[in-house]
Amino acid sequence: MRSPTIKLIQKALIRLLGILLVLCLAWLWVLLAAKPALAQDNTINYSNTHLENRDFSHANLVGGVFVAAEMREANFQGADLTNAILTKGVLLRANLEGANLTGALVDRVTLDEANLKNAILQEAILTRSRLFDADITGADFTDALVDRYQVSLLCDRADGVNPVTGVSTRESLGCR
Repeated sequence: MRSPTIKLIQKALIRLLGILLVLCLAWLWVLLAAKPALAQDNTINYSNTHLENRDFSHANLVGGVFVAAEMREANFQGADLTNAILTKGVLLRANLEGANLTGALVDRVTLDEANLKNAILQEAILTRSRLFDADITGADFTDALVDRYQVSLLCDRADGVNPVTGVSTRESLGCR
């Protein structure tokens, strides 16, 4: 006959082995199912490329990467650039009319003389970006992060209502 102490030790070992087995299976499941947070299938990457005068009109560029891309006079009319990364890009005189830039990172981008008519820039980050003489008629900047100085310049010429969101440009920029 076994002593009660040995029975308790055996039960404790069986429970411990069961817990270890469950933990190992959970760890294996997490390891096999894990994907990077921003991983995307078919991510478009145009970093450090020359895309002058390129036609991207009505293209699906969701999550596209355009870091330090030269995009002077490129046509992005009606393109879906949701969550795109455009840092350090040059979009001088580019056409972004009706483009969807919701959640896009537009940091340190030159958008001088760009056409942003009816563009949607909700929750976009436009820090340290230049928008001198850009046409922002009907653009929606709701919850976008824009430098105060740029906002004051944009408010001087903000006009119109975005036909998709129904939000006025002045209201979305917080103009007074």
